[in-house]
Order: sequence, then C-alpha cells, then structure tokens
Amino acid sequence: MTSSRQPATDVHLNLNVRGMKPSATVAINERSDAMRQEGRQVFKLGLGQSPFPVPAPIVEELRANAFQKDYLPVKGLPALREAVAEYHRRRQGVQGTAENVLIGPGSKELMFLLQLVFYGDILIPTPAWVSYAPQARIIGRNIHWLHTQREQGYRLTPAQLAEHCEGDPKRPRVLILNYPSNPTGLTYSPAELEQLAAVARQYRLVLLSDEIYGELQFDGLHVSVARHYPEGTIISSGLSKWCGAGGWRLGTFMFPRDLSWLQSAMSSVGSETYTATSAPIQFAAVRAFRGGTDIEEYLVLARRVLGALGHWCAEKLREAGVEVPNPQGAFYLFPDFSALRDKLRARKIRQSAQLCERLLQETGVAILPGSDFGRAPDELTARLAYVDFDGARALAAARESGTDRALDEAFLKAVAPNVTTAILRMAQWLAA
Repeated sequence: MTSSRQPATDVHLNLNVRGMKPSATVAINERSDAMRQEGRQVFKLGLGQSPFPVPAPIVEELRANAFQKDYLPVKGLPALREAVAEYHRRRQGVQGTAENVLIGPGSKELMFLLQLVFYGDILIPTPAWVSYAPQARIIGRNIHWLHTQREQGYRLTPAQLAEHCEGDPKRPRVLILNYPSNPTGLTYSPAELEQLAAVARQYRLVLLSDEIYGELQFDGLHVSVARHYPEGTIISSGLSKWCGAGGWRLGTFMFPRDLSWLQSAMSSVGSETYTATSAPIQFAAVRAFRGGTDIEEYLVLARRVLGALGHWCAEKLREAGVEVPNPQGAFYLFPDFSALRDKLRARKIRQSAQLCERLLQETGVAILPGSDFGRAPDELTARLAYVDFDGARALAAARESGTDRALDEAFLKAVAPNVTTAILRMAQWLAA
C-alpha cells in the first residue's frame, strides 16, 4: 500500500535563494573527501585552505583563554580592536583607532553584512572569489562583472573602472578588490593601486579591499589601496589564510571615519544575528595581530614554501602547453587551457566544467572551473589551489634548509608530494 501522505507545508523558498547551489569550494572539498572515503586517490587542489598550522603562540593563547565564556561586545573585544588598528598602522601606515574596527565570525560574514546594509550596486572584477556574487544575489543587489584579461594579469584597469562609472557617475556602488587574488595568485603594483584609487575617489565608490592574503604576498611587500584612498576604503582581513586558522572563523573590517555609518549599521545587524564572535578566539587573535619575531619567522617560511611551490607548478603546466603566469602571493593558480582547445575538443571537452570533471574522474586531481569564478563557461580556465600537503612538515624542512638554499624540485617533491604528483598527472593527461 502506497502512502498518500501530503507534506505538512508547501515549499516556499525566497526567490533569491531558490535553486542556489552550495559554495563551489565547499562542495569540491566535500566531494573529494567522499571519494577518498570510497578508497579513491584524490588530490585536493579545490578548496583554498591554508596547509600550515596555526602558529604555536596563538594556539597557546587560545588554550589559556578557553575559559572565556561571556558574550563580548558585538563590535569585538576592545583589546583585539586596538590590536587590529595598530596592526594596520604598523603594516600599512593606515591611520585609525579601535573605534574604526569591527570583528565578526569570519570576513565572509562581514562581507555579507556590508552588502546587506549598503544600498547600491556591487562591482566585481572577474575572475573573482566564488562567494561575492552569491551573497549579492541572496540580498537582491545588482551585480556588475568587470571582466579582466590574462594578458593584463587579470587586473582591473583604471580606464575600465572609469568607463563603467561615467555613464551614471553618482550611482552608489561598492567595488570589491581582492589582492593577492583568489583565484589568480596575482596582485597589483603600488602604482596600479594609486591609479585605481583615483578613479574610486572621483566616483565616490566604497572600496572593499579584501586583503585576507596580504601577508602571503611572496616578497613580503603587500601594499593596501587604503594608502591612496583612505577615506573610502574598508580593509578586510582575518585569521583564515595568513594564520592558518580558517576554522576559527574570525574576520576583521577596518573602516575609515567617513564610513562609520556603515560600521554602525553592520554592528546593529550583527547584534540581531550572530550577537558576538567567539570569546576564546578573540582573545587568542590579540596575540596574532600584535605579531612578533616568532610570527614573522612563520610568515617568512610560509611565503618561501608557497612561492617555490607555486612557481614550480606554473612552470610544469607551461611546459604542458598551458598558459599560466607565475603567482605573486596566496596559494592559487588560474591556468588557461585555451591553447589546447582543439586537442580537448577532440576529447569532447568544450567547457571548463567538463575539463575539471574529466580531470577528477581520470586523474584524481580536483580543481574548480573558471565558470565558478565569473568567467564564461567556454573559457577553458580553472582555479588550482596548491595546498594538499603537510604544512607543518614543510615549515620545519624550510627552516632546516637555511635561508641561502633554494627550495628546489627535490625539496618540493619531498614536502608536497601530493601537489607535485597532481601537477605531473595533469601534464601527462594533457599530453595524452
């Protein structure tokens, strides 16, 4: 006998989320884990999670503050807000006080709140991190993609930004600028940032500067656009990438005084949603943002390992006929397989999603299609996160090798065998 039971309610989803899929980066990570549990060999180059451990002094601070149980102010622990303000003064010369800082449960949540409380369009240069646009769609904001070119290092140009704004110069807009970039691993020069800042000032844009990877710029010389547009730039940072603490969920926004109205509105919404960020995590984060020689040594070693590995991966892919620039920071590459289009078409691969699916099924290498990052489906691009290795082991080996010795191929194959094997499998697959 078949049941004729009707559901208790009809399905009435908000139209802005109906049909929305899980975040592509989260989905590929969960799928990779499921395939590994089935006994398949998978090289996890999909999720951009730092391979390095949280620095020991910060872990000790978390352990020492595990007893902290009270709700903290919605804007954040005062000592942490001061540490963040001092960090930006020390690192970038950006003037501000604790009053200009907002702490949240991840910079991702803070970005969502910003888009919620600000009324205006969202400008997103592509390729772009997978969650900027879905957040805007959830809220119902107008999204304007600003498509960049590989030949220009996937950098937004001042002329391109001005061309978009000049048709309606007073229209309220937020421009999201992320550098070093997820997904390209590339960044802007100080001169390029200064020129973009001039256009942003001309059109009175709110500039959200996503600098979560700033400390992972390989030369250690990250420059914030806030130096050139201090009155209109919000600096976004946190612990997830440079501190290896993605699961701790702590993000920071540094506001200019002229945008305090946005900070206040976001804080009010935060008080009605997440209430406060985890107390033990905030106390531990004070130690992270205060820095010190031990934190700096950690960062120098991490940059050294990532720089060597990223350049090796790019070189091997270029040898296989793929067009990919050397990364300048973070832990991503954005390879372009267009030069191999005819060869891939013969294998019935015409779109980036097909390319990534076939790679996963036939080689075990998990990467994400460029279409997940705002590029056209038939543009044969993809994002590769070279993070599937034991970061603690790599840091220790880099420390033991000394600063004078180059981290050569033998070193990289020893400390990052999954990544190097994955790249070589990709090259072999492309040559087949």
